[in-house]
Amino acid sequence: MLTYTYEGPDNFILKEKPVPIILDSRDAIVKVTLASICTSDLHIKHGSVPRAVPGITVGHEMVGIVKEIGAEVHNVKPGDHVAVNVETFCGSCFFCQHGFVNNCQDINGGWALGCRIDGGQAEYVRVPYADQGLSKIPDNVTDKQALFTGDILATGYWAAKIGEITSENTVFIIGAGPTGICTLLCTLLKNPAQIIICDIDESRLEFVRQHYPQVLTVNPRQTNPEHFVRKHSAHGGADVVMEVAGSDESFAMAWKCARPNAIVVIVALYNSAQSLPLPDMYGKNLIFKTGGVDGCDCDTILQLIAEGKIDTTPLITHTFSLKNIAAAYEIFEQHKDNVIKIAVKP
Repeated sequence: MLTYTYEGPDNFILKEKPVPIILDSRDAIVKVTLASICTSDLHIKHGSVPRAVPGITVGHEMVGIVKEIGAEVHNVKPGDHVAVNVETFCGSCFFCQHGFVNNCQDINGGWALGCRIDGGQAEYVRVPYADQGLSKIPDNVTDKQALFTGDILATGYWAAKIGEITSENTVFIIGAGPTGICTLLCTLLKNPAQIIICDIDESRLEFVRQHYPQVLTVNPRQTNPEHFVRKHSAHGGADVVMEVAGSDESFAMAWKCARPNAIVVIVALYNSAQSLPLPDMYGKNLIFKTGGVDGCDCDTILQLIAEGKIDTTPLITHTFSLKNIAAAYEIFEQHKDNVIKIAVKP
């Protein structure tokens, strides 16, 4: 089968590999019907994910059809239409039992697919712990509607949940890329008093204004975001900040735009270490919540999609065949043609 494989930093290649087989009784083999390219794949490409294993097939955001299951898989069967979870988790260890599935103690726990074991930018993928890692897609939900369930929608849902958003809050989201918009969609479910989203890419902000006109936008290259957030919040800053952009500047912006005693949720993955300038923060009494997504709400997300409460299909601006995935990566990385998210069809 055809795969897109990480050979080393800045070296992804199209490569033929054998179709995966069941290795454990809790595995399932899924025929991929639609996948996507994630910013995390770019982090692997550029060598900023040390745990990524050379030789693995990349890709961790995908949907497909179950082709084969192990003897201990009970929640799905061959023929089921499924979304694949970005997280691999056993469901039985201390962390899984408490909902912290990103920290699963299994050897393949956490982000394994497309990082430490073969992922889904391929024709087939083996999914460990399939009872936890696969969610059945409702009959009225399409591949495109379900595509982001297991990764960036799960991330946005997790961020909105741990942000403890109330109806009185002003929420400031930094980053209007694919994950930022999924975070916005899940924040909208909480009905806060005000949402502000920030990005340096004017085309992304225009997308937000077009599709979510109730949301305020700010471009830090044109307007001071601290002044803007203070002007549009009740207590000298945002009650909840979602940092989705992942740069030195956006990290600093997150704590500066937060009001005293606010919650700052770090959604982003950084290429370099960040520091907390505690003397400058003194007295703000901020609560930082950080870490990888705990993707244990995929069934809930799919139900919200089926009910029409979440729609991510406008995010898919390009579709490429797997054979042309190198060109898709180039477009995605350079944000050509107002790209937001690229779907890949094997």
